[in-house]
Amino acid sequence: MGWPVGAVIAQACHASTAVTHMFYNDPHTQKYLADLDNMHKIVLEATDESKLTDLHSKLSEAEIDHKLWIEQPENIPTCLVCKPYPKSEISKFFKKFKLFK
Repeated sequence: MGWPVGAVIAQACHASTAVTHMFYNDPHTQKYLADLDNMHKIVLEATDESKLTDLHSKLSEAEIDHKLWIEQPENIPTCLVCKPYPKSEISKFFKKFKLFK
């Protein structure tokens, strides 16, 4: 979309905060939050909106808890964040995505 990097980071922060709030009481989330100095995140890039919405559909079908952030008032899906999960449970959904640069 040609957004400045700072705007992209803000979208990720919004979605990360939302998913943490939504699934705060989940055991995986609580384990993740118990060690704040050793949090681990991976930021991947969806090259267009359809890849992001397709991922959202696949995660929803597989009952993987996540938040698709939709920027308002533009109503544009900009970011997707999964709640904390063991890598082995969700990595297959993200294999086609490259690290964000």
